[in-house]
Amino acid sequence: MNTDLSSAKWHKSSYSSYQGDCVEVGTGLPNAVPVRDSKDPHGPALAFTAAAWSAFLAEVKAGEFGV
Repeated sequence: MNTDLSSAKWHKSSYSSYQGDCVEVGTGLPNAVPVRDSKDPHGPALAFTAAAWSAFLAEVKAGEFGV
């Protein structure tokens, strides 16, 4: 997925640690859900379809990853 992320509005995870170990998720893009490392905001980001992101979140909530 080749997506322009310049207009994304980034939000840190509510599970971010006090040490700065954070994941940020972008909103405001019609066809993508971008995810990046907050310690490297100008570094690479992953972009998922909304369906793929929803499926991932459902699996996390169901404990599929053992965390």
